[in-house]
Amino acid sequence: MRAAGGSGRVRLWDRLAASDPGLLRLTAGLRTVTAIALTLAVLAAIGVPVPHLVAGAMAAMVATFAIREKQPARQAGTLALGLPVALASVSLGALLNQHVVAGDLFFVALIFSAVYGRRFGDRGTALGLIGFQIYFLSLFVQATPGTLPALYGVIGVAFAGSATARFVLLPQTPAGTLDRLRRAFRARLAQLIASQAKLPDAGPEEVEKVLEELRTRTARLHETALMIQGRLEDGTSDPAVARLLQRRVADAEIAAERLGLLLLTARSAERTDTLTLHLPGAPVPSGVETPVRDGAASALRRDLRALRVLMLRPAGEASGTALAQVRNRLLGYREEENLPEASPAVQDVFRGLGEAARASLGLRLALDGPQDESADTPATTRSREELDAEDAAIEISEEQEPEAEPTGLRRPTTRAALQVAVGSSLAIAGGELLSSQRWYWAVLTCWIVFLNTASTGEILVKGYRRLLGTVLGVVAGIGLAGLVGHHTWTAFALVLVFIFAMFYSAPLSYTLMSFFVTAMLGLLYTLLNTYSAEVLVLRIEETALGAACGVFAAAVVLPVHTDRRTNELLVAVLDRLADVTRGAVDQLSGGAGGDLVERARELDQALADLRAATQPLTHPITPLRSRRDSVRYVVALLETCAYHGRSLAATAELLPTHPSIAADPRLRGACGRIVHNIEAIAAHVADPRAAVEIESGSSIASMLEPGTLRTPRYGRVTDRVLRHLQRLDEAVSGLARPLGVTGGPAR
Repeated sequence: MRAAGGSGRVRLWDRLAASDPGLLRLTAGLRTVTAIALTLAVLAAIGVPVPHLVAGAMAAMVATFAIREKQPARQAGTLALGLPVALASVSLGALLNQHVVAGDLFFVALIFSAVYGRRFGDRGTALGLIGFQIYFLSLFVQATPGTLPALYGVIGVAFAGSATARFVLLPQTPAGTLDRLRRAFRARLAQLIASQAKLPDAGPEEVEKVLEELRTRTARLHETALMIQGRLEDGTSDPAVARLLQRRVADAEIAAERLGLLLLTARSAERTDTLTLHLPGAPVPSGVETPVRDGAASALRRDLRALRVLMLRPAGEASGTALAQVRNRLLGYREEENLPEASPAVQDVFRGLGEAARASLGLRLALDGPQDESADTPATTRSREELDAEDAAIEISEEQEPEAEPTGLRRPTTRAALQVAVGSSLAIAGGELLSSQRWYWAVLTCWIVFLNTASTGEILVKGYRRLLGTVLGVVAGIGLAGLVGHHTWTAFALVLVFIFAMFYSAPLSYTLMSFFVTAMLGLLYTLLNTYSAEVLVLRIEETALGAACGVFAAAVVLPVHTDRRTNELLVAVLDRLADVTRGAVDQLSGGAGGDLVERARELDQALADLRAATQPLTHPITPLRSRRDSVRYVVALLETCAYHGRSLAATAELLPTHPSIAADPRLRGACGRIVHNIEAIAAHVADPRAAVEIESGSSIASMLEPGTLRTPRYGRVTDRVLRHLQRLDEAVSGLARPLGVTGGPAR
């Protein structure tokens, strides 16, 4: 029973790790709630009035969520600097509260400075956020010069509570976060393989649902891989270890994605288009039928389940004869003589299982260190030797010089500061017309819609989501206020629940976060004895006004239209795709490709930025349906291109040490047209008047015919490279059509 309970806890932990990679949302919510609870406990013990309890709760929340730096020492420094900033801000708020014009002018200047401070990194962002939010706090609790001494003490207690929660009760180190992210990656990898295991038996009526699950879990795995890559520098002490982890995570992701494609191909009458895994609603591969239930099919189902266990099992449970036998069997599929009798497509799946098992072994060695080798077969020993040779060949690339940033009004922080200052001025004027007491809600909304946005479309969508969440939150707030009445500690308990839910849901849904914020505010108004249904309805009006002012300012003051921003990001993605493809094929052809893993990471990050920027164009409220479908299609094609670029880079990185891969100079000829077409599309997107055309020619797949590039020892790897190039060529040609690039003659 104890073992069963332990296994259940492990499964629960793995599900939690997969749903919240690194437990970042859970930690943020718990840390904020803990800081507020500590603050309330201390303030209640010394008998402060309810308005000061509210002020303490708000100050503790701000002091906790504003700091986003990864290193504890830098967090402590920012928190220490934040306290005098908070004291100065609440002092100015109390002194200027009765001077309307001076107070409004200072508030606008404070908003400008807070946004402009983002140019100084995480610390500048945090201090600006603390200054703004504490000034807002002074308005919310109607601070006066006479209440300042008490408020100083309250804010001091709040910062102390935040420090205790952050550094004592819920400490979080970069190494610990990276360790939890790695566990989340393994859990999501196992979830993806579990979905892939459903493919062999999914009937025609079920395959659509399985495909959608496959797409979702493939995207989540990629998201976790990017999160790990973003934490490697801070979470590891040795650059060589960071680079090794980066390579092993990339290998495992590529192997898992490739296995899914091979399974789809084995079910269909023709090779599956990679786009199937990246475009929601993409057609099911033609000729899909349930595989024949022969010995090979049964072995395939068994080995897919075994691979999932191999991926998921923690290091402490990864020993034992049975698991070693499973690992040895899967790694044995990398040898041609161990493949079962089956069709070529099904044999490819078994090869894919072998490569996925090798990636799992490499990931385990990188994460957990040396393993027991006593039960190794010759095939497993060869895989270990390959991995050891790759590890020894890792070189630390020279640090690249940072790209030159725009200056003057072209600098994003300067432009955003001017926009939010203009929008806030309009929000102050309009907000005071609606209410001389609650006008600051309009300013808060205007401020918030500019956070983490870079185009007019993004601001419009964020404003819409905030308004929708506010309306729903007002309905909930009215009901909760009636239930809670004047039960102070019941209300505070619900406030803590809503704050946790707010932080836990923030990365998932801005609408949901706004709902919890507004419901919480209804309870705070109840505690301050200023609650009424009219106050909450006024909040809706002020929120709508603030969102409208933000959108207007973004559209008029140095606007960055969504089309312009997405085009700039699209060009960046294409440039990095061309760079990765050229470098990978150069290395596969015998040249020097450079740091391909890092280039692939930059490609993935550029694509993630583009995907976020296109959300206004793909949002359900957009009236341009055909354009929405076109944008989704382009992004899916780019994701397909990125997958093949990552795969080429990963294969090329193996070249110096892998005994089964040899350089082939003829591959360079297969790449020239692809790189030219990528660069032509990028030039057209950057300048639609540019006279560029994509080139066509014979299919790269024709080079797979016997007698072209095939050699007895290296043919299979060369085939894989050529198939990646063929799919990349097709995807790039597919990009040309929706982007309006015409075709030209063959080279």
